[in-house]
Order: sequence, then structure tokens, then C-alpha cells
Amino acid sequence: MKASLAGLVISIAGVAAGMAVADGQTPHAAPASWNSHAAAAYLDGRLEWWLHWPNAARDHETTCVSCHTAMPYALARPALRRALGEHDMAAPERAMIASVVKRVTLWNEVEPFYPDQTRGLPKSSESRGTEAILNALVLATRDAGTGTLSGEGRQALARMWALQFKAGDLKGAWAWLNFHYEPWESNDGACYGAALAALAAGTAPGGYASSPEIREQLKTLGDYLQRRVGTETLFNRVTALWASTKLPDLLTAAERDAIVDAALAAQRADGGWALATLGSWKRTDGTALDAASDGYATGRFPACRRPGEARPRVAGGPSGSVNGHVARRIAEQGARPRI
Repeated sequence: MKASLAGLVISIAGVAAGMAVADGQTPHAAPASWNSHAAAAYLDGRLEWWLHWPNAARDHETTCVSCHTAMPYALARPALRRALGEHDMAAPERAMIASVVKRVTLWNEVEPFYPDQTRGLPKSSESRGTEAILNALVLATRDAGTGTLSGEGRQALARMWALQFKAGDLKGAWAWLNFHYEPWESNDGACYGAALAALAAGTAPGGYASSPEIREQLKTLGDYLQRRVGTETLFNRVTALWASTKLPDLLTAAERDAIVDAALAAQRADGGWALATLGSWKRTDGTALDAASDGYATGRFPACRRPGEARPRVAGGPSGSVNGHVARRIAEQGARPRI
């Protein structure tokens, strides 16, 4: 989409904040150039723009929760709020959450993001599967901050499980939007979506992932990811690794180690990663991908640690940490990868 760059920037800054407070770890000192208040203002401004962008508008006065823009914001902004000591949601965040809650509540009345009648088959099915996962992840992340799974959060998760495939090659996964937009809405997007579904279940508070009523669904999801994770892009594999930090039984120890090894093999000399190394992406204009480390790619790797390691292992970068690398890249003009 035309707004993909906005999504990348949101992801870059948000993941940097998220790593500092993830898993209850003490934040590592960031370079002096990192201005968390400016980052928050920028992110809120970009989401405010998204919420009023005509192409993002949907029926019932709601907005598309995109996997490349609004969803990364929903994951990142609570972490940044905690880091800043803020107590209330920013106005754009509240508006986005309200839209998600409305669509969950009116699920049988709202139209799919992209109906078959206007976008062709099978866009309705893809839209429902994608939105169900994103809604569940957004609300599970919000509720995790309170420690209690809300009624609408539980409802969103139930709608997500209801759309999980029960047979065929995609058994355990969901229909996922494919507009041939790498890496989010693409031919291999089903694995990405399945990993996000696992992340949603693992993020939901109150011991939700241990609930007997979803035991079989989680097992089927894990079976799917274990069938796929060895052959997927590194982008998808690391997303599955991220989910496994919330659901320890999602992947085997050998699968986790293999992903960590692949990630470290792709790490660049400055301690970061490049989006070009996470998959076989091709630009629509045929030009070469940027080979330099970028904040978006680097931000995907906070989960790349073996059991018992307190923080990601890196080959270099400020303070020897992925944290410092991402913070520096945010501060640098021109550090955003082109898509």
C-alpha cells in the first residue's frame, strides 16, 4: 500500500521502545539522540493521519487495522507509554481501540475489509481471517497492560479461533490477505498470520493460553507452524520465534535454535539486519533493495535469544546491543528502508 512507509517507521520506533521494557527487563540506556517524547508524538501523529486517510475508512465509521501500520502501532505504543511513565492512552490510540472494539462487537454486521463483490474472490475470506487475528492481537496487547482479559478481548479471540482452518494444507492457519505486497500481504502471508495469531493467544492475560477450551486449537496451530517454519522466509521464521517467547511449546528447542542461528548468520557487521536479507523481496520497479542495516529489520530480532539469555546477542552496534542499534537508526535521517 502507499502507506507502507508509514507502517515501517511506526514499527522501527515502536520496537525500539518495546525491547526496552519487554519481558520485564530493565531498559538499557539509549544514545543521547533518542528522544522518546518526540517518538511518541511522531507515532501518534502518523496514526492520526491513518485514521483520517480515506483509503483506510471502512463501514460503520470504522478504520482498517492494517498489518503494516496500525497493528505495529498497537503493539508499540503501550510499551512506549510505560517507558515514558504515561498513564492514559494517546487520543489516536483510543480512537483505534474504539474502532476495533466496534468491529468485534458488530462482527456479523460490518463488511469485510475487502469484499469479494468489489475486490474479487477470495478477498472476503482473506479479509475476515486477517482482521480476526489483528483484532485479537490488538485487544490482547491492550488487556495485557491491565492483567485482565476483557470481554471484547475474549470475544475477539473466539472469533479468531472460529476462522482457523480445520483441514487441508492450511490446517491450523487462517486465510490471509494477499495483494502481493511483501512481506505482509503476500503468497507466504498465511505463516505470518499464524505466527501473529499465536502471539495474540500468548499475549492475552489471565492464563488464557492455558485454557482447556483452546488446547486443541493451539496444538493445531503449533503443528502448522512446525510444518512450515523450516522453509519459510527469515521474516516469517523470526515472527514465529517471537510468538514462541509467549508460548514456549509452540516450537521445539531445535527449531528455535535453528531460527536464532539463521538470524545471527544474517546479522551485519554493525550489529543490525537488513530487510533485504529476510526474504527474497523484489521491488515493483525492479531496482535493487538496500543492503544496509535498517531499523525495521533490526527491530524484528529482540526475540533472538536462547533460553537463559537475558538479551539478544549481537556482533556490534552501540553498547553492543540491538536496543542501541535501533535507537540510533531511528535518529538517523534516511535510515528507513525503501519498499
